[in-house]
Parts: sequence; C-alpha cells; structure tokens
Amino acid sequence: MRVVIDTNVFVSSFFGGKPRLIIDHWKDQKITLCLSEAILEEYLDVLARMGLAGEPEFEEFKSLFKSGFNLAFAAKTPQLAIAGLDPGDIRFIECAVALNAELIITGDKGFLEIANYQRIRIVSPGKFLEAYPL
Repeated sequence: MRVVIDTNVFVSSFFGGKPRLIIDHWKDQKITLCLSEAILEEYLDVLARMGLAGEPEFEEFKSLFKSGFNLAFAAKTPQLAIAGLDPGDIRFIECAVALNAELIITGDKGFLEIANYQRIRIVSPGKFLEAYPL
C-alpha cells in the first residue's frame, strides 16, 4: 500500500505514539512511503529546526531516504489548485496523485476535513491504525 505521510505525523514519530507505529509500518515494509523532493526537504528542514538533526533516528532516516528504502519517489508532480486547502498541504496531494497513493496520513484537522481527493483517502493516524494495526 502506497501512502503519503504529512510532516506533522512524520515529525511526531520521533516522540512515539501512533505516528511512531505508522513509521514502524514503513520500516517493516507493510506500507510504501511516497515522497517528492518538496516533501523530503520539508521533513528534513523541520526536523533540523527542531534540533533533531544530530539524533541517531534522524541519521537513520537520512540513510533510509538516500538508499531508497521502501520508497516511491515522484520526480515530477502535477500542479494542483485546491480551494480551501493550505498551499503547504497541496504538495502532499500532488505527490499522492503522481504516485497513485491510496492514503494520506495527517494530523491536520483542516486537511482531514477534505476526507478524499479523487480516489485518495485522507485519514488521521488513529484511523489508519484502526484499519491497519501492527
């Protein structure tokens, strides 16, 4: 299953809980993480700004990204205009569309209100884990 993980979920995985379980799904190869250059840059930038750049988990993620571990990478994404959606969130939908992802996992309430974009479901970490427990 191909999924796009919003930055808020990815960053929260450093602190445990449901986001960490979702990342464990990726590491256990139960889901394929869909990325674009913009999303990867955002992940790394936010983690660095939070002071996590020197942490072993940060280095592990960089290594996994560099090796292409269980990833689908969109070299090019469509340019979408979606009314009512924060422009920063559109990049996640663009990536999902480009890579035929089934889900976007986010903790952003405004993003969750969309619920679906075309055939892509937008779900919270809790809803994802209810449907796909470890």
